[in-house]
Amino acid sequence: MHDLAPMTPLGATTPRRDTIGAITIAENPGVALASVAARRGQSTACTTALAEWLGAPAPGVAEHTGNDMAAFWLGPDMWMLEAPFTTHETMVHDLAQRLQGLASVTEQTDAWARFDLSGDGLDNMLAQLTNLDLATLPKRFARRTVMEHIGCYLLRRDTGYSVYGPRSSAASLHHALCLAAGAL
Repeated sequence: MHDLAPMTPLGATTPRRDTIGAITIAENPGVALASVAARRGQSTACTTALAEWLGAPAPGVAEHTGNDMAAFWLGPDMWMLEAPFTTHETMVHDLAQRLQGLASVTEQTDAWARFDLSGDGLDNMLAQLTNLDLATLPKRFARRTVMEHIGCYLLRRDTGYSVYGPRSSAASLHHALCLAAGAL
Protein backbone atom coordinates (compact mmCIF):
# COMPACT_ATOMS: atom_id res chain seq x y z
CA MET A 1 0.00 0.00 0.00
CA HIS A 2 1.36 3.40 -0.97
CA ASP A 3 1.40 6.19 1.57
CA LEU A 4 0.80 9.19 -0.68
CA ALA A 5 0.25 12.73 0.54
CA PRO A 6 -0.56 15.80 -1.55
CA MET A 7 2.24 18.33 -1.94
CA THR A 8 2.21 21.93 -3.09
CA PRO A 9 4.24 22.90 -6.19
CA LEU A 10 7.02 24.08 -3.84
CA GLY A 11 7.14 20.60 -2.27
CA ALA A 12 5.49 21.23 1.09
CA THR A 13 2.29 20.04 2.73
CA THR A 14 1.08 23.61 3.28
CA PRO A 15 1.28 26.57 0.85
CA ARG A 16 4.20 28.93 1.30
CA ARG A 17 3.61 32.60 2.05
CA ASP A 18 6.47 35.11 2.03
CA THR A 19 6.27 38.77 3.01
CA ILE A 20 9.21 40.77 1.75
CA GLY A 21 8.98 44.45 2.60
CA ALA A 22 5.50 45.56 1.56
CA ILE A 23 4.95 42.64 -0.85
CA THR A 24 3.38 39.26 -0.11
CA ILE A 25 4.00 36.27 -2.38
CA ALA A 26 1.52 33.48 -1.63
CA GLU A 27 1.61 30.04 -3.21
CA ASN A 28 -1.98 29.11 -4.14
CA PRO A 29 -2.49 25.39 -4.85
CA GLY A 30 -6.24 25.56 -4.18
CA VAL A 31 -7.26 26.18 -7.80
CA ALA A 32 -8.67 23.66 -10.27
CA LEU A 33 -7.62 24.43 -13.85
CA ALA A 34 -8.85 23.29 -17.24
CA SER A 35 -7.96 24.45 -20.72
CA VAL A 36 -10.75 24.76 -23.26
CA ALA A 37 -10.24 24.97 -27.02
CA ALA A 38 -13.28 25.52 -29.24
CA ARG A 39 -13.58 23.07 -32.09
CA ARG A 40 -13.65 24.26 -35.69
CA GLY A 41 -16.90 26.08 -36.44
CA GLN A 42 -18.03 26.01 -32.78
CA SER A 43 -16.53 29.28 -31.53
CA THR A 44 -19.83 31.12 -30.94
CA ALA A 45 -21.58 28.16 -29.31
CA CYS A 46 -18.53 27.43 -27.14
CA THR A 47 -18.23 31.08 -26.05
CA THR A 48 -21.93 31.12 -25.11
CA ALA A 49 -21.64 27.88 -23.11
CA LEU A 50 -18.55 29.19 -21.31
CA ALA A 51 -20.35 32.42 -20.40
CA GLU A 52 -23.23 30.39 -18.93
CA TRP A 53 -20.82 28.29 -16.84
CA LEU A 54 -18.84 31.34 -15.67
CA GLY A 55 -21.80 33.57 -15.02
CA ALA A 56 -19.79 36.23 -16.86
CA PRO A 57 -18.79 36.84 -20.47
CA ALA A 58 -16.04 34.60 -21.85
CA PRO A 59 -12.83 36.65 -21.83
CA GLY A 60 -11.68 38.40 -24.96
CA VAL A 61 -8.13 38.90 -26.15
CA ALA A 62 -5.65 39.28 -23.25
CA GLU A 63 -8.26 39.53 -20.50
CA HIS A 64 -9.85 37.48 -17.74
CA THR A 65 -13.41 37.42 -16.42
CA GLY A 66 -15.28 35.98 -13.48
CA ASN A 67 -14.41 35.73 -9.81
CA ASP A 68 -14.50 32.37 -8.01
CA MET A 69 -15.15 30.62 -11.30
CA ALA A 70 -13.05 32.51 -13.79
CA ALA A 71 -11.37 32.23 -17.16
CA PHE A 72 -8.49 33.87 -18.95
CA TRP A 73 -7.69 34.09 -22.63
CA LEU A 74 -4.93 31.83 -23.98
CA GLY A 75 -5.30 32.41 -27.70
CA PRO A 76 -7.95 32.50 -30.42
CA ASP A 77 -10.87 30.35 -29.20
CA MET A 78 -8.79 29.05 -26.26
CA TRP A 79 -9.21 29.74 -22.54
CA MET A 80 -7.93 28.57 -19.16
CA LEU A 81 -10.69 28.11 -16.59
CA GLU A 82 -10.12 28.51 -12.85
CA ALA A 83 -12.32 27.44 -9.93
CA PRO A 84 -11.81 26.60 -6.25
CA PHE A 85 -10.43 23.06 -6.09
CA THR A 86 -12.46 22.15 -3.00
CA THR A 87 -15.75 22.66 -4.86
CA HIS A 88 -14.67 21.93 -8.45
CA GLU A 89 -12.31 18.96 -8.30
CA THR A 90 -14.30 17.34 -11.13
CA MET A 91 -14.41 20.53 -13.23
CA VAL A 92 -12.77 18.92 -16.28
CA HIS A 93 -15.30 16.09 -16.38
CA ASP A 94 -18.21 18.50 -15.88
CA LEU A 95 -16.94 20.88 -18.59
CA ALA A 96 -16.27 18.04 -21.01
CA GLN A 97 -19.90 16.96 -20.72
CA ARG A 98 -21.23 20.52 -20.93
CA LEU A 99 -19.04 21.36 -23.96
CA GLN A 100 -19.33 17.99 -25.70
CA GLY A 101 -18.96 18.53 -29.44
CA LEU A 102 -18.15 22.22 -28.91
CA ALA A 103 -14.65 22.13 -27.40
CA SER A 104 -11.76 20.01 -26.25
CA VAL A 105 -11.20 20.19 -22.49
CA THR A 106 -7.89 19.26 -20.86
CA GLU A 107 -6.98 18.89 -17.18
CA GLN A 108 -4.34 21.47 -16.18
CA THR A 109 -4.55 21.55 -12.37
CA ASP A 110 -1.25 19.86 -11.56
CA ALA A 111 0.63 21.34 -14.51
CA TRP A 112 0.81 24.90 -13.15
CA ALA A 113 1.94 26.69 -10.00
CA ARG A 114 0.08 29.85 -9.02
CA PHE A 115 1.55 32.65 -6.95
CA ASP A 116 -0.70 35.50 -5.76
CA LEU A 117 1.07 38.83 -5.30
CA SER A 118 -0.23 41.63 -3.08
CA GLY A 119 1.06 44.81 -1.49
CA ASP A 120 2.56 48.13 -2.52
CA GLY A 121 5.12 48.37 -5.32
CA LEU A 122 3.99 45.38 -7.38
CA ASP A 123 4.34 47.21 -10.70
CA ASN A 124 7.95 48.12 -9.86
CA MET A 125 8.66 44.57 -8.74
CA LEU A 126 7.18 43.02 -11.88
CA ALA A 127 9.01 45.54 -14.11
CA GLN A 128 12.20 43.69 -13.09
CA LEU A 129 10.80 40.39 -14.32
CA THR A 130 8.73 41.08 -17.44
CA ASN A 131 8.86 43.34 -20.47
CA LEU A 132 5.11 44.07 -20.25
CA ASP A 133 4.31 47.77 -19.85
CA LEU A 134 1.98 47.33 -16.88
CA ALA A 135 0.96 51.00 -16.81
CA THR A 136 -0.71 50.68 -20.22
CA LEU A 137 -2.59 47.45 -19.57
CA PRO A 138 -6.24 47.37 -18.40
CA LYS A 139 -7.37 46.41 -14.89
CA ARG A 140 -8.19 42.75 -15.61
CA PHE A 141 -5.60 41.79 -18.19
CA ALA A 142 -4.12 38.32 -18.70
CA ARG A 143 -0.94 38.03 -20.75
CA ARG A 144 1.60 35.39 -21.54
CA THR A 145 5.10 36.58 -20.72
CA VAL A 146 8.53 35.35 -19.70
CA MET A 147 10.00 35.74 -16.21
CA GLU A 148 13.58 34.57 -15.69
CA HIS A 149 13.38 32.45 -18.86
CA ILE A 150 10.17 30.77 -17.63
CA GLY A 151 7.00 31.00 -19.73
CA CYS A 152 4.27 32.38 -17.46
CA TYR A 153 0.81 33.89 -17.44
CA LEU A 154 0.44 37.19 -15.59
CA LEU A 155 -3.06 38.26 -14.50
CA ARG A 156 -3.93 41.58 -12.92
CA ARG A 157 -6.67 40.90 -10.38
CA ASP A 158 -8.97 43.47 -8.81
CA THR A 159 -6.29 43.71 -6.13
CA GLY A 160 -2.82 42.44 -6.89
CA TYR A 161 -1.60 39.95 -9.47
CA SER A 162 -1.45 36.22 -10.05
CA VAL A 163 1.45 34.52 -11.80
CA TYR A 164 1.05 31.04 -13.29
CA GLY A 165 4.23 29.18 -14.17
CA PRO A 166 4.94 25.54 -14.97
CA ARG A 167 4.85 23.39 -11.84
CA SER A 168 8.22 21.95 -12.80
CA SER A 169 9.70 25.47 -12.53
CA ALA A 170 7.84 26.53 -9.37
CA ALA A 171 10.93 26.83 -7.18
CA SER A 172 12.82 28.87 -9.79
CA LEU A 173 9.84 31.17 -10.36
CA HIS A 174 9.31 31.62 -6.62
CA HIS A 175 13.00 32.46 -6.18
CA ALA A 176 12.81 35.08 -8.95
CA LEU A 177 9.69 36.65 -7.41
CA CYS A 178 11.33 36.83 -3.98
CA LEU A 179 14.53 38.34 -5.40
CA ALA A 180 12.57 41.00 -7.30
CA ALA A 181 10.53 41.86 -4.19
CA GLY A 182 13.71 42.12 -2.13
CA ALA A 183 15.34 44.43 -4.67
CA LEU A 184 12.79 47.21 -4.14
